[in-house]
Amino acid sequence: MTSLTMQLLQALLMVLLAPLASGFVALVKARLQNRRGAGLLQPWRDLRKLFAKEVVLAENASWIFRAAPYVVFTATVMAASVVPPLLIDTPLALTADVIALVALLALARFFLALAGMDVGTAFGGMGASREMTFSALAEPAMLMSIFVLSLGAHSTNLTVMIHHLLVTPPTIQPSIAFALVAMVMVAVAESGRIPVDNPTTHLELTMIHEAMLLEYSGRHLALMEWAAQVKLLLFATLIIDLFLPWGVEISADAAGFVLALACWLGKLVVLLGALALLETGMAKLRMFEVPQYLGTAFVLAFLGLMIHYMLEVSL
Repeated sequence: MTSLTMQLLQALLMVLLAPLASGFVALVKARLQNRRGAGLLQPWRDLRKLFAKEVVLAENASWIFRAAPYVVFTATVMAASVVPPLLIDTPLALTADVIALVALLALARFFLALAGMDVGTAFGGMGASREMTFSALAEPAMLMSIFVLSLGAHSTNLTVMIHHLLVTPPTIQPSIAFALVAMVMVAVAESGRIPVDNPTTHLELTMIHEAMLLEYSGRHLALMEWAAQVKLLLFATLIIDLFLPWGVEISADAAGFVLALACWLGKLVVLLGALALLETGMAKLRMFEVPQYLGTAFVLAFLGLMIHYMLEVSL
């Protein structure tokens, strides 16, 4: 297989497996709560049902409301394409920069917030306000934790960072441990999961992401839900790439591709299972506690940066 084929196959895997990842988390949570659960393929059934339904639009909805689902889905899929789950030697390797990744996610969030405010409902405006407030705290923490890892590779390119981690003998670095904890906290917040958000609730006091989707229906709602599922898989893969990269292949090879796929799926099962366990054991934070949560993530990432310069550079 050529590098271009591998690149397309990676992007396709990220998009197609995203609903299964959400279904896996829901299924594990149900089993941990002594329930049977809806099944692994339920998110795919939900998406198929939504795509078959008619789109109902508010009278005062503008072009922004109609275009937002397509922009959000496209930007999220492009961001997922930047994160290599299996191979790093691909045609998009040079563009796989952390800054580009954050910019694509910010573009999707910007249009999501605009769409939430576009129809003028109270819930949409409330959700957009909360989303932008918390994103202003989550993005610096995410960038800071990734910058800790980029110091060793001297680059913010994901491909270069992963290659550096693969060729460097594994060592215990306190700065990486702080960055990992901060990154996990940010990933939970950015994916809209408990304890920051709850994707299965529509209560006024707890809604963030769902509040902006209440006016959507049909294929528009399906694209928004699908984009959220891709985002969850994106952050899980980003944590695997940056902190558990072993198994990721450097060059395109059919046998190596299969081995990398098995390693990626195995690590995803462990990571998503841990997320289900976390969501089962924790309650959702009250809204005014979320800034403290994200502030803690930033402080941990900053401590990782300081530890790198104070203890590890001088060794």
